[in-house]
Amino acid sequence: MTEENTPRRVKMLIIGSGPAGLAAALYAARANLNPIVLTGMDLGGQVSKTHAVENYPGFPEGISGEGLVKSFHEQAVRFGTEIIYDIATEVDFSEQPYRVKTYSDEFLADTLIVTTGAAAVTLDIPNEVEMIGRGVSYCATCDGHFFKDMDVVVVGGGDSALEEALYLTHHASKVTIVHRRDELRAGSILKKRAEEHPKIDFVWDTVLTEVNAGEKVASVKTAHVKTGAESAIQTDGLFIFIGHTPNTELFEGKLTLDDRGYIVVDGLMQTNVKGVYAAGEVADPHFRQVITSAGMGAGAAIQAIRYIEEKGL
Repeated sequence: MTEENTPRRVKMLIIGSGPAGLAAALYAARANLNPIVLTGMDLGGQVSKTHAVENYPGFPEGISGEGLVKSFHEQAVRFGTEIIYDIATEVDFSEQPYRVKTYSDEFLADTLIVTTGAAAVTLDIPNEVEMIGRGVSYCATCDGHFFKDMDVVVVGGGDSALEEALYLTHHASKVTIVHRRDELRAGSILKKRAEEHPKIDFVWDTVLTEVNAGEKVASVKTAHVKTGAESAIQTDGLFIFIGHTPNTELFEGKLTLDDRGYIVVDGLMQTNVKGVYAAGEVADPHFRQVITSAGMGAGAAIQAIRYIEEKGL
């Protein structure tokens, strides 16, 4: 709260500080709206933990995820964005301005942009998280290039797993798909392509139990779900595609969500609540790329700016 114990009034409040949130902040700041960004748990979202980003335009040699986020942050702040390291705990969209409470403050916002992202579902096995960036990945498009002519393991049996496995065949010499069932859940066309691809092998009825710890991934331990037999697979990389969970708990019952929990937006990033927009992976179950998230954030900010102008706020 402020010194007068009243909420802070802002024209634009952005919840989330990944590429979508910081891109939105940049556009809003350049429109002299002095936006406030609530960072959430950490500044930068998932990309800040990525070892190297080589598919974001403007960086021919690539850039670390941390370095990219730092550039986003500095550029947004340069034009007047206020970054607050706090977490939104409650939202009220029943009337404008919209009320947002955090652990240490409260805001009244004329417009709001939600960019809280989504988290990859993990296997929750030993050394998985510790080896992220050293062979463990949740994005083939982001990291596949690092595994040229190497062997990789893909975990999952749905559409996303097969799409990513097929993408990896452009780089890897061999792709082994490990699935806990004895048949794939993916659509028939993807199944046919994967089953007929010369670089793809399958290991059925099997789960991973551990990732080896070291300088980089060299093998993973497995267990057969029916017999319990344990084994190991030698591999240079582990790609896990068992789903993503959008960070939308705060907005349940407040914004329209689809059956997977993603915020539903129209082509202009508008939610079902006027003046409230969503961008990035929290509203994008398809692409999940830094560049698309940043573009969505920019679009959301442009629409929010227009909304403010039209309403004379």
